[in-house]
Amino acid sequence: MPLDSQTTALWIQPTGGPLGADVYGIDLCRDIAPSTFATLADAWARHLVLRFSGQRLDDDGLMRFSRMWGELDRVPLGTGVEKVNGVAASAVDWVTVISNVKVGGKPIGGLGSYESVWHTDMSYNPLPPRASLLYAIECPPAGGDTGFSNMELAYDALPADLKKAAEGKTCTHDSSRNSAGEFRRGFKAVSDPRETPGAVHPLVRKHPVTGRKSLFLGRRVGAYVQGLAVDDSEALLNALWAHASQPKFAWYQRWRIGDLMLWDNRCSMHRRDAFDETARRVMHRTQIVGEPVMAA
Repeated sequence: MPLDSQTTALWIQPTGGPLGADVYGIDLCRDIAPSTFATLADAWARHLVLRFSGQRLDDDGLMRFSRMWGELDRVPLGTGVEKVNGVAASAVDWVTVISNVKVGGKPIGGLGSYESVWHTDMSYNPLPPRASLLYAIECPPAGGDTGFSNMELAYDALPADLKKAAEGKTCTHDSSRNSAGEFRRGFKAVSDPRETPGAVHPLVRKHPVTGRKSLFLGRRVGAYVQGLAVDDSEALLNALWAHASQPKFAWYQRWRIGDLMLWDNRCSMHRRDAFDETARRVMHRTQIVGEPVMAA
């Protein structure tokens, strides 16, 4: 249906999975009218993940579109990646490279070619990003798919006893490791999860826009439920993760060059399949500054 003079063909097509929708009829290189952005924001609130296919974005274009969703977050520290990595000079503080490619023996990006487990981006920070955007520049012929999981549905489907056990509790989100389980620069293993570094957030959070409740688990390794004995914390987290990681809550993105994914970091998790280390995968990512995590 017509929305404005710029994008008369814009429409939203749900993926048919538990989350996600395709956005058709929009060129993100062009200015986006307020009425069009309002439609996108409504679709994002309903579907949590949006896919924009066939885009032709440079880093400045990626940042320009990203800023429509809020303030850009700075590139995370401790990535161990060279600054000279193909990112535009104007973007080095704002665009993160996710890649297995090496130049002169040095990685141009993070996370290599191995599996990345279910996680929420940078939940170890006091203000985790509200949104992440990932743009495909080079894709391997197979593998490297990204799964997204709906934590609102996961919360709604919790058994009553597990829901009661989770509500009102907070959890430490480990800042020492990345989503592949590797230690970041300056961190080392701790034997007691009560000593895990990182922010503490509610296990169940309330979305600041929609008001919906969702599980907010971050990542499994190093997590600790505040106030519980270690064994009790492990048992509760194991039960919550076994529930939240069920395939029925997930939908998978098979990447193509020019795909841009936008996801709500507050109420979804994501993971990545491993792929052949000899294949090339280059992605550019931005993140949007979040707000304090609101307990449900």
